Amino acid sequence: MTEDHEHHHDGHGHHPEAPSELEARVLALESLLIEKGLLTSQDVDQVISVYEHDIGPMIGARVVAHAWVDPAYRSRLLDDASAAVRELGLTYPTSTQLVVVADRPEVHNVIVCTLCSCYPWAMLGLPPTWYKSAPYRSRMVSEPRVVLEEFGLRLPTSTAVNVWDSSSDLRYMVLPERPEGTEGWSEEQLASIVTRDCMIGVARPQIPAGKAVG
Repeated sequence: MTEDHEHHHDGHGHHPEAPSELEARVLALESLLIEKGLLTSQDVDQVISVYEHDIGPMIGARVVAHAWVDPAYRSRLLDDASAAVRELGLTYPTSTQLVVVADRPEVHNVIVCTLCSCYPWAMLGLPPTWYKSAPYRSRMVSEPRVVLEEFGLRLPTSTAVNVWDSSSDLRYMVLPERPEGTEGWSEEQLASIVTRDCMIGVARPQIPAGKAVG
């Protein structure tokens, strides 16, 4: 058993926490702008809606599903993720590099940002609160198995855990393993079981009861 902590800047608590100092400042600024009539709550809601519905985990899930059904595409995705994403008619900002790391039976991957909260938002949408928390950012590096178990993910002792540390220039996304029992599924069906947490690495795709094929 090994825990390989991959840092590529070249306690976790997955329960909601009080806003960080930066988040509190952002909320105060938002309130001030609304009070002065320079911004409305509807404006804020619209931006959030775009991230949740137009830029969100469904984008990354589509990429994962295509990689599951097309081995050649999977290879290209692991070799040059940004270019492979564009093949599907999707966009990824040129300001950062996207790297996709693939789970295997003997290796499980998980992403973190120890310096701040860098995140592949273009693929996964808004980051969850716990991803930005100091406990997650520190504990995922020092005790990844414990943190994953707190998320409900218990890995075999024979499975190594690779922790990938994102930066302002480099963002990671996990390509989870395709679950058994999904033979014959369409890409749309496959994408439906790929969650944001799967692509962060704190969960694995689950087949809903009664949905297995084959």
